[in-house]
Amino acid sequence: MAEFIERYGPWAVVAGASEGIGASFSRKLAARGMNLVLVARRAAPLEELASELRLKHGVEVKVHPLDLGSPDAVEGMSAATEGLDIGLMIYNAAYSPIGAFLDVDVGEHLKAVDVNVYGPLRLSHYFGRRFVQRGKGGIILMSSMSGFQGTAMVANYAATKAYDMVLAEGLWYELQRHGVHVLACVAGATLTPSYESSTDRIPTSGLARPMPADEVTEQALLDLGQRPRGVSGGRNRFASMLLSRLLPRRAAVNMVSRETERLFR
Repeated sequence: MAEFIERYGPWAVVAGASEGIGASFSRKLAARGMNLVLVARRAAPLEELASELRLKHGVEVKVHPLDLGSPDAVEGMSAATEGLDIGLMIYNAAYSPIGAFLDVDVGEHLKAVDVNVYGPLRLSHYFGRRFVQRGKGGIILMSSMSGFQGTAMVANYAATKAYDMVLAEGLWYELQRHGVHVLACVAGATLTPSYESSTDRIPTSGLARPMPADEVTEQALLDLGQRPRGVSGGRNRFASMLLSRLLPRRAAVNMVSRETERLFR
């Protein structure tokens, strides 16, 4: 715990902290003694989580409602973290319109690019500079198994998650010489409120069975500083090897897209 705080503390920013994976990261960091800046669009769930963490772990928690897809996101983050010694930034915020590509309004696709691409790009650049200046720190960008190949029903979302994965891998190489660790956390289906509200066909067996959020976040915190990309869960690691190394590209796209059509149509 002390070593973790020494390298990544005393403050962490969790972007997209209101529920699911972001809330799980927040709880695990607070349990390690990290002070937190919780960021998301909705203030109410952030305030509720902040009260829980202060009471249970005795840490300082600041709440900052912010649209992470906004061009003003860096300005907002700068104001929210002024005077704080931030050592870790986790970008979990995501927007995922679900449906056949042409059936989804193009504005929704552009919003996904704003949140899932411009958001992590802006905050990685901003906090990356801060961490390099202090000589240590960490960045975790959340990616997805859908980013390994084209994926029907979430075609644009999958493309944004491929961007996040590749960005994190490049930053892992560039920033490690400055003492800054970067990780692409690649999650598969995860039992979050967002996932559960998107389908009434949640798999209970096989490779597509969703993981608990706490297992995803625990693995990511273990992987940080150890590798450029971490795939959460044994089933997902097997699936990623199958999809990216063993199957022809066409077969991988067909296999995953059939499953997403089954889930979301």
